[in-house]
Amino acid sequence: MKRDEAQRRIAELRREIDRHDRLYYTDNAPEISDAAYDELRGELVSLEEEFPDLAAPDSPTQRIGAPPRSSLPPARHLRPMQSLDSTADPAQARAFDERVRRSLELDSVVYTVEPKFDGLSVELVYEEGVLVRAATRGDGTIGEEITPNARTIRTVPLRLAGASIPGSLSVRGEALLPLDGFRDLNRRMTEMGESGFANPRNAAAGSLRQLDSRITASRPLVFYAYEIMTIEGADAPGTHAGELERLAAWGFLVDRNWRICEGIEEAIAFHAALAARREELPFEIDGVVIAVDDKAKRAALGARSRSPRWALALKFEPRREITTVEDIVVGVGRTGKLTPVALLLPVDVGGVTVSRATLHNAGEVERKDVRRGDRVRIERAGDVIPAVVERIPVPGRRRQPPFRMPGSCPVCRSPVAAEGANHYCTGGLACPAQLKRGIMHFASKGAFDIAGLGEKTVEALVDRGLVGGAADLFRLGKEQLLELDGFADLSADNLVAAIEGSKRIALERLIYALGIRNVGEHVARILAAHFGSIDALASAGEEELTAIREIGPEVAASVTGFFAGELGRRAVLELLELGVVPVAPERTAKGSPLAGKSFVFTGALETMTRDEAKRLVQSLGGRVSSSVSAKTDYVVAGIDPGSKYEKALKLGVKVISEKELRGLAAAG
Repeated sequence: MKRDEAQRRIAELRREIDRHDRLYYTDNAPEISDAAYDELRGELVSLEEEFPDLAAPDSPTQRIGAPPRSSLPPARHLRPMQSLDSTADPAQARAFDERVRRSLELDSVVYTVEPKFDGLSVELVYEEGVLVRAATRGDGTIGEEITPNARTIRTVPLRLAGASIPGSLSVRGEALLPLDGFRDLNRRMTEMGESGFANPRNAAAGSLRQLDSRITASRPLVFYAYEIMTIEGADAPGTHAGELERLAAWGFLVDRNWRICEGIEEAIAFHAALAARREELPFEIDGVVIAVDDKAKRAALGARSRSPRWALALKFEPRREITTVEDIVVGVGRTGKLTPVALLLPVDVGGVTVSRATLHNAGEVERKDVRRGDRVRIERAGDVIPAVVERIPVPGRRRQPPFRMPGSCPVCRSPVAAEGANHYCTGGLACPAQLKRGIMHFASKGAFDIAGLGEKTVEALVDRGLVGGAADLFRLGKEQLLELDGFADLSADNLVAAIEGSKRIALERLIYALGIRNVGEHVARILAAHFGSIDALASAGEEELTAIREIGPEVAASVTGFFAGELGRRAVLELLELGVVPVAPERTAKGSPLAGKSFVFTGALETMTRDEAKRLVQSLGGRVSSSVSAKTDYVVAGIDPGSKYEKALKLGVKVISEKELRGLAAAG
């Protein structure tokens, strides 16, 4: 095809694809099949690849994302993006209305009332109808420039449609993740053993602030427009209702759950009606926005420094403790253990938004009889881990079928094996979820303690194929790290140095780092002290292992099984070949006054950190506990000891100083 023919065809394809995007994503009225749509996009992609000089920022192909940027640059808004005063009390809404009417000297005011989206506020700037910039709200004056990311959102017009296109236009709206998309994203993250997002707003914000817009493109974000901020070259609508209609005519997605209300009582009634069907909406809202409809009256009312005087957010009461199980998914942990997790309609529990809660294992799900769609009560166990306490029966509601553990791993599709009350993926390190969690464990503080190797970096290394096992960390170079999101020269140098510096490692930490099932830090210390080398441990049989105090049949089977398997043997051999040097304990705990004793620390230590003191006790055969009981042998009291000190005195537990602890250690 000649260049002029390609240019005409590209323009035609762009117009056609833009039209179908609006029909599908904005009007919910598609005219062609997905296959036919994909064919049009495929043709456009091919032509733009053949004629790269014809590529343009408003092409639909821009929605696939671009390579990562080093940072999100600042962007000054064309007009300040103010926040809203808010209340959950209808009486305060009536007081707002009274102030408005008094200021305008009117008996009644017409309001537009619309959902208050729980997403991320975004400014879009258009020049001659083409999107040229997008930015987050930031501090209201300067935000973060996210144009490549915004272009990936299907409901963001890359070029305005219709007539009366202004020469310059800035639009404010909300980028959010619909509840279905939020559940799907959290399901994928949970299955991979990742923490997921607390609520759709956090998910939307995290998706839009990606340096790699290809990640944003993989998330089903939606943009709803609700305000014309600045306009030049065309008349501005005189009312907010007219503004919403104009935005829809230009091709923006505008939510239709808004109303014109004659006076504040109608507005409050609409708020109550929307609250009643809040859970029917496809997205999360946390209230309604009540705003004076007439733009001239808005101008007369003016604004404070950070909020307008003509609008108020009337919030909903947060959901508290009782919520709905939207799905039950299975997460895969470091050892391959499968854990059922309830994905919840986000709920406030003790001031924290909770969207996931553990169900522990299949037996627990069966015992509590929790199913998809059930109403449940949530609590934060120990104020940390959310858990489902009980199901709350709803008379007359038809329930979903009972939950069943899958027969294959949700991540790698390997067979699932039942072991007692638990189920395990048999895929080992071939399972991406186990691989990622295993590498994070390998680099953790109690193991190789590699500073700078966090969850996001591990995910990126595995996803890019740069790391297929823990040993691959020691093969990484600076150039490979520079390919990752967020890495520059200094951070790459630092991580390479941290990995290199971790090669000389205490034997007990190496044993723990291997991730052998049932082998925690305490068991790893026992094994290191007894065997003195990784070779001796690898050669040990179950009988020899069970002869060691505190090592039972289950631990012994895990250890021998690990070293009998090809993956375990190869992992250790690779580490040694790559320069990892296990350092055997200098002395055993035999004869030490600390051996077999239980210690609890309270207060600040002066000459060593709490971790250093803990390792000292453990290296000499002692145990460290977090709570005081009658079985505690010593409480080590530092500066400003807390309640543990008081409890020790009540129970008659011996209290010693840091200096006395060092004396006991030296005596061994």
